[in-house]
Amino acid sequence: MNPRILLVEDDPTSRAFLQAATESLPAHVDSAVTVAEALALAARHDYALWLIDANLPDGSGSALLARLRAHAPSVPAIAHTASRDRGEHDALRAAGFVATIAKPLSATDWLAAIRAVLAADDASDATATNESGETVADLAAIPVWDDAIALSALAGNADSVNALRRLFLDELPGVRDALEQAARRHDLDAMRAHLHRLRASCGFVGAMRLDAAASMLRDAPLSEAALQAFAIAAQDTLSS
Repeated sequence: MNPRILLVEDDPTSRAFLQAATESLPAHVDSAVTVAEALALAARHDYALWLIDANLPDGSGSALLARLRAHAPSVPAIAHTASRDRGEHDALRAAGFVATIAKPLSATDWLAAIRAVLAADDASDATATNESGETVADLAAIPVWDDAIALSALAGNADSVNALRRLFLDELPGVRDALEQAARRHDLDAMRAHLHRLRASCGFVGAMRLDAAASMLRDAPLSEAALQAFAIAAQDTLSS
C-alpha cells in the first residue's frame, strides 16, 4: 500500500513541485498551507511521514511538530527550509525532525531523503542489542541497494549506475576506515564531514542500508552500537 504523507508548505510553487515529486514515489499526499490546516488533516488521517516547512504563516514548523507529536509521537518528520544556515538545521533536528532539507533542491534529492526516512521507519520495530546493552535498529530489514533511487538519480541509465557503484565500492573501504578512526579519536567534526559526503554518495548509488547506518551514526556519533552497525552495513554493501 502506498504511504500517506502530509506536506505542509505555504509557497504555491514550492508546494506544487514538492507534492508532484512526492506523489511519484508513489504516495498519497495531502497538502496544507498553515499550521491550522495541517492539524485539521492530522486529526482526520494517519500518516507515515510529515514534511513540514520550517516557517509557516501562522507559526513555526517546530511548534507544529510538537503539537502533532502530542497525538502521534512515533511519526517521523522531515523539515524543509530555504535557509542553509547550519545552526537552523541543527535546531530543527533538536526539535525532533529526523532530517532537514534545504530548498531549492532536485526531485531526486527530495525523493532520496523521503525514501531513506521511510525505510528507516519501517525497520524501527526490529531491534538488536550489542554487548553493551545498547539497542540499535536492525538494518538487515533495509535493502542494501535501491535500484529505483539510483536509476532516478542517473536518468534511468543502468550502465551509469553500475559504473558509479563500482567507483563507490572502490572508495568505500577508505571512507569506512577514515570514519572509524575519527570515531576512535572522538573527532566529531571529522565524523560529520565524512558522513555528509558518504550519505550524498549513498543517495546517488542507492546504497540504502549504508545510508541508514550513516544516519544513525550521525545522530549518535559516540555510540559504540551505532559504530558497530555502521561497520556491519559497510561490509554488507561491499559483499553484496
